[in-house]
Amino acid sequence: MMITFYIAAVLVGCIALSYAFRLLGRTAGTSGSRKLFRQMPLTASFGIMVILIYAVVAIFAPIVAPYGEAEIFAATNASPGQVPEHLLGTDQIGRDLLTRLIYGARNTVGIALITAVLTFVLGATLGFLAATLGGWIDQLLSRAVDVLMAIPQLIFALLLITIVGQSTINMILILAVLDSTRVFRLARAVGVNIVVMDYIEAAKLRGETLPYLIFREILPNATAPLLAEFGLRFCFVFLSIAALSFLGVGIQPPLADWGSMVRDLAGFINFASMNFSLALLPLLAAGAIALLTIAVNFVVDWMLHRSSGLKE
Repeated sequence: MMITFYIAAVLVGCIALSYAFRLLGRTAGTSGSRKLFRQMPLTASFGIMVILIYAVVAIFAPIVAPYGEAEIFAATNASPGQVPEHLLGTDQIGRDLLTRLIYGARNTVGIALITAVLTFVLGATLGFLAATLGGWIDQLLSRAVDVLMAIPQLIFALLLITIVGQSTINMILILAVLDSTRVFRLARAVGVNIVVMDYIEAAKLRGETLPYLIFREILPNATAPLLAEFGLRFCFVFLSIAALSFLGVGIQPPLADWGSMVRDLAGFINFASMNFSLALLPLLAAGAIALLTIAVNFVVDWMLHRSSGLKE
């Protein structure tokens, strides 16, 4: 009964905060931003609010966090509230969980953002290149993408990381290459419809170079679907990094990340009968992952609605 009450209270609080944030956006800012907030549904305002909070926490983590990222204290396995200095308690080796949760935003979200950007640069460039040139280049790139997409991404990533070694840079590069196949498919599909337009033919007759055609003619006209896809790709990359960290091959210690926090704190669930607050510890990082995923999807849904030209 109490859990239902807490869930209902959280939902009401989220709705109230989203409404207040949207109201603030409608009255403050530039004329363009105010118009945007007036057209924005409540779900999108909630998503933008959550994303901004995560961004602020990630950027100012050294200021917001009460302790150092890898600082170890004498109070090990302290439950929430047991030691006043540690609001959420400590983990198995005495690191402050609130600090680890805050730094996890910087590491997990920051690395996911870098990976998503690399994914789009590689996938969109190759997709537009295949659509523009066609012929054997299109066939070669498309068949290579088909081969990569035929293998389950997480299993393939685990295999490659095991071969090349566990490091953050290796994980970023591997995930960027594997996930760029999805972006390639979208960019090629959009690009094929654009390259037959009259203004593309006119640019070719003017003797424009291939980079000019891709980045000055095709890319600006494919921005809407690519932006929407970027939100989805970010979510998938974000969840993939968390999954790899949960399996022990993702972000490596002493860096804090939410995937490894879920793995390390999962054992506390066994003590739920003695102390219910201990069972909530693994849900802190898992909830942070789920909340950001939901928020990004809310914003992506709104962007898709706007780019489709549909009216409320």
